[in-house]
Amino acid sequence: MDSDVRDPIRRAPWQNLQVLIQADSRHVLPSYIGSLTASELALAVSRLSQEEHTRLLNLLSPQDAAELIDQIEDVQAVDLIEDLPASEAAAIVDEMYSDAQADLLGDLKDEEAEAILEAMPDETAEEVRRLMQYRDDTAGGMMLTEFVSYPADYSVQHVIDDLRNRHDEYAGYDVQYLYVSDGPKLSGVLRLRDVLMALPGQPLTEIMSADPVRVDVHTPLEEMRDLFETYTYLGLPVINEEGKLVGVVRAADVQEKLAEKTESEFRKTSGIVGGEELRSMPVLTRSSRRLSWLSVNVVLNILAASVIVLYQDTIEKAITLAVFLPIISDMSGCSGNQAVAVSIRELALGLVRPREILRVLFKEASVGLMNGLALGTLLAIATQLWQGNPYLGLVVGTALAANTVLAACLGGVIPLALRALKADPALASGPMLTTVTDMCGFFLLLSLAQFVLPKLV
Repeated sequence: MDSDVRDPIRRAPWQNLQVLIQADSRHVLPSYIGSLTASELALAVSRLSQEEHTRLLNLLSPQDAAELIDQIEDVQAVDLIEDLPASEAAAIVDEMYSDAQADLLGDLKDEEAEAILEAMPDETAEEVRRLMQYRDDTAGGMMLTEFVSYPADYSVQHVIDDLRNRHDEYAGYDVQYLYVSDGPKLSGVLRLRDVLMALPGQPLTEIMSADPVRVDVHTPLEEMRDLFETYTYLGLPVINEEGKLVGVVRAADVQEKLAEKTESEFRKTSGIVGGEELRSMPVLTRSSRRLSWLSVNVVLNILAASVIVLYQDTIEKAITLAVFLPIISDMSGCSGNQAVAVSIRELALGLVRPREILRVLFKEASVGLMNGLALGTLLAIATQLWQGNPYLGLVVGTALAANTVLAACLGGVIPLALRALKADPALASGPMLTTVTDMCGFFLLLSLAQFVLPKLV
């Protein structure tokens, strides 16, 4: 059966996992899971039932289960852990790196996370609670607390002896650098290469890089990105308010968090409330998340449509206007969404601040005016060629041009205003922009048409 299970031609990865789970193959499961790529493993886990998830973790050792969880998506990891008894979940979480522990427990419900923490060793639980206090996009929320540090009065031989004597403990660390502390404060950093090449009796202060580049626990993600782009380091030490070394943040983790943030913002702008959804999640959960966004859009669209109702007589007399309503609405919406995307991106990169609304307004008005004139002229010419009525062309062209300027301005400033109000720009900007540009576009077209109605009929 084992050779049959390992044959990728005969079974898909999730089918192999199901066979191994049903056969209680404790010895084969870890090696088979290890043979899968991260994407294959994520796909296989997504195809298993909730009962199979529980049986899978029960068949793996806590260390093997922790390695599995480390390779799959966060939402899948939560799904695997949340149905386990607290004691079993605690054994698995205890095998994970400190930053992964904080991330996983932070994604669970408060009562579930607390139950797991209560079942963990007191020292570990206290450390995880401390990490969970920091935002997950800051150095404190992303740092590893597994690092190697030595007093400033140590020699190279002291370091080498310690590394050898505690090799079992350090084997699980992602050691790129060694750190030197003068009392509680960070004073220097050591490359392993420098330690190996130094004389045994040399003091660490002679070979360390003094006053190294560092970040504090509240340093935001964008600032860390800039530092890693400036310095080609694999990691940076993290200090607390007193200057004490409390962790290390890795360049790879910063890049991963940036990618996650970009994906989350894309999902939010698409109306996925919470920023995370997989089709393996319960249908009721997925439906409620989507409806919370869609129902708001229904109300906003009714508001926009109310403008048409006010000008119903105008449309009845010049029915051709109805053809241009969706054109003006859609084109203006596209222009506004372009501005929204740029503002959200610049907010994420730290290139613009919420208080710079006037600056952004001027920049977007300039672009909106140029594009509005070009699009309005194009639509006016097309209308004239189609209907042979210059007044109709003038009305629709002017409405599109004016609404394009408005949409660009609003698209630029709405995300800044929402950020200033502590709201999520990625989630709320789209519906607000769409509603306002629709209402204004309908109003501009129909009010201009009413003004020259005798020329249109």
